[in-house]
This record gives sequence, structure tokens and C-alpha cells, in this order.
Amino acid sequence: MNLLRKILFPFAILYGFITSIRNFLFDKGILKSFSFDIPVIAVGNLSVGGTGKTPQIEYLIRLLSPKYNVATLSRGYKRKSEGFILADASSNAEILGDEPFQYYEKFKNIQVAVDADRKNGIEQLLSQANKPEVILLDDAFQHRKVKAGFYILLTSYGDLYSDDFMLPTGNLRECRIGARRANVVIVTKCPATLSLDEQNKIKRSLLRRDDKAENQQLYFSFIDYDDAIYSEDETIKVDDIKNQDKLLLAGIAKPTPFFDYLKSKNEECLTFPDHHNFTEKDILDIKNNAQNKIIITTEKDFVRLKGIIPKDQLFYLPIRSSFLSVGKKFDETIINHLKCQLFTK
Repeated sequence: MNLLRKILFPFAILYGFITSIRNFLFDKGILKSFSFDIPVIAVGNLSVGGTGKTPQIEYLIRLLSPKYNVATLSRGYKRKSEGFILADASSNAEILGDEPFQYYEKFKNIQVAVDADRKNGIEQLLSQANKPEVILLDDAFQHRKVKAGFYILLTSYGDLYSDDFMLPTGNLRECRIGARRANVVIVTKCPATLSLDEQNKIKRSLLRRDDKAENQQLYFSFIDYDDAIYSEDETIKVDDIKNQDKLLLAGIAKPTPFFDYLKSKNEECLTFPDHHNFTEKDILDIKNNAQNKIIITTEKDFVRLKGIIPKDQLFYLPIRSSFLSVGKKFDETIINHLKCQLFTK
């Protein structure tokens, strides 16, 4: 914790008090939450950024879209549009935001929508002729105006919400007690070799802060990197470019694992803020640094740079969220929830 954050400690106390009052009003029904007849699954976190919401949403899309008509609803962070938008062939990252546009580009069998007002967004989706059977709310754990039927809370390995504090001293958007709303907690970005003893230690750390979390299901996941990189027209094995001169570029919250997976020597790595909107100067700097080398970036950055960087030079590395163990139990929990809610409609 740096000095400035320590100085701002009184504001963290105030911010925590305000968010606690807000949650209390929603919990007591003084502020209205709206629920819907179809299954709504919310994925989010207590902290700001970098917990792996995008790969977790994509995991749910892969799990559910073969059986159900799935829609994703996001805020569309940093998009240059307003209100409700349903993605179509005219959409791009500026209109939808980078993550929703990534969903639209990758999964052609789902509907992708954005709306800062999640209640209005759900109502608009349900008014479509081809209305969804399941809606995935992206980054909506604090959006109490909608009461989802199922909540998935993500917390990063090495940066657990149980060890954090309220903004601006820490990174929490609301007090740790908010984790009680979750049906499932997933510790993300774990080492693939995380032992059972270490998993139990993390579980005790989470329970130490809130023993009422004992009834929640707890899972551990890791980022599974693809063994190939992709351009619009080409696929190259990662092993084939390990020793090749290249430029690595990332505009994500925690890019170090991405860089470590790809670099083989003292290669230059360009880092930009999360959800960065690339300026003309940024593009010029990227091209000057790359020269004739290939540029490898994240999927999220690729959708913003596509069409700006020559397509034979720009590649991305896909990632997936994978469970360390008992992933089938997680799948069964989600499917059983959907069956139960759809059966009782």
C-alpha cells in the first residue's frame, strides 16, 4: 500500500459506509431490485479489474450456448455510444466496448448487448423476437437494481478480497461482506500446480473474514493459454515464434503472465492501461517499435487494433479459464440451476 493510499484512508472508510448503506437499503427492499422469469447469471467481483471476468463469461457461453439461446449483457466500458445496443454486423469495439465486441466476434450463436442500465437492457433483450433463454450479466455484482438468480464472484489468486480494503486505500468496490451474495466463489488466475494444501489455506483465509461463506461453493481456476497465435488469416504455433523477434503488446489490468508466456529473451513489451483507446500517437509508436516484426497482443486489444495495424503483422493469443479440479461439479451446478428455474417458470 503506497503512502497516498494510506493518506486517503478516511475516504475509504467513508466510501465503505456509503456502499454499506446502499446495500442495506437493497437488502431490506427499501431500494427496489427487479427479478426476471428467465435465468439471469451475474459474474463479477468485489475489486476493481483484473480478476478474469471475460474468460469466465466465455466459459459459460461455451457451456450453455449449445443447449440454450444465450445472451450477454455488459455495460460496454469506454464505448463511444449510449443506451441499449444489440450487436450486429455494423458493430465494432468503439460502439460496443472491447469485451462485448470480442464476444460478438467469437460466438456467432449468441446475442451480445450493452446497456449501462442492466434492467432496461434485460427488458430490451426480452422484447426481441428471438428472445434469450439465459442472460449472462458481465461485471454486474454491484448492479443491485437487477436481482440475478445466480451470482458468481471472482477473486484473484494472490489478491484475495479477504486481504483487501475499500477504495481508495485498497481496491474493493464494496465491503467484503458483499461476498455473501455469491452462490459460487472462484479464485482465478491460480498457478496450474496449486496444491490441495494451498487451496485449503485460501479457503480458510476467505472463511476467516466471513464464516457465513461456508455454504458457498468454492472453485479454483487458472488461465490456460492457447498453443497458437492467430491473425485474421494465419495461425502460428507458439513454439515456432518463441525465438523469433516480435513485439508484445497488452492493454489489460495484469499483463505480466501474458508476457511471460510468450517472451523468450529481452524483448520489448509495450504496456497500456486496461481498456485503453489507442490514439494516433500510440499507433505510430507501436509501428515504430515493431518495424517488420510481428505484433502479438491479447484478444481484447486485437479487436481494437484490427484494421489499424497491417493484418499480416497483427496476431493475438487466445486464453481460456480452466478449473484446477471438480470443474464438472461447477458445470452441473450451473445446469441444475437453469433446469430448476426453467422448470418452475
